[in-house]
Amino acid sequence: MARDYAKEKSLRVAWLKEMLAASGAAGFVFGASGGKDSALVGILCKAATSDTLGVIMPCGSTVNYGDDKAHALLLAKLYDIEHMQVDLTPARGEIVSAIGQALNAQAKTNIAPRLRMTTLYALAASRGFLVVGTGNRSENYLGYFTKFGDGDYDLNPIADLTATEVTEFLAYLDAPKEIWTKAPSAGLYEGQTDEGELGFSYKELDEYLIHGTEGANIEKIKNYHKNSEHKRSDTPKYKAP
Repeated sequence: MARDYAKEKSLRVAWLKEMLAASGAAGFVFGASGGKDSALVGILCKAATSDTLGVIMPCGSTVNYGDDKAHALLLAKLYDIEHMQVDLTPARGEIVSAIGQALNAQAKTNIAPRLRMTTLYALAASRGFLVVGTGNRSENYLGYFTKFGDGDYDLNPIADLTATEVTEFLAYLDAPKEIWTKAPSAGLYEGQTDEGELGFSYKELDEYLIHGTEGANIEKIKNYHKNSEHKRSDTPKYKAP
């Protein structure tokens, strides 16, 4: 059954208002990446409170300074979302240099999302805001996020939505088409796309999550889920016998 996105918006905005009131925080801050998930989160947060800040955080990849930034600015303008840019490329370079030894590609890639979350929490602490997550259900199922980076936040209003549903939601809201029709990408390195990196499409994954349909890549999908369980579980802590 198709989701009622008019009702979805009303319920999610009400929930955000409740979370804000319960926490005593003054507003919301989120990473304005220029992508689908970020766009939906920004729209919902701004509908809940005018005190919403989107932070554009380029870090190394040229697309961060191109389409990512342009789409983030477009969203901010259309929905009157306060925004700022924090260029994290120099900080990333300093960290790599300070470590003083060769890092593999994965290690370097994960620095950017962790720097972004550090930035968001610094701004949140300064303003008395809550950090809002932008990960969706599809990404969470796969563990397709960085621990202590985009996998950490104070609250998340779209965590139950698949990537397909996020796209449908944005289409319903008449958000800029260039945002919700582009290939999903974290923009962590040149030419990176989610589906290219995963080896299967979000459509196939979401058909499995929503309808239980097992496509050609089902074993790969299940393995991603199994191997990333540690990301979704509480951190192991020793307990005295």
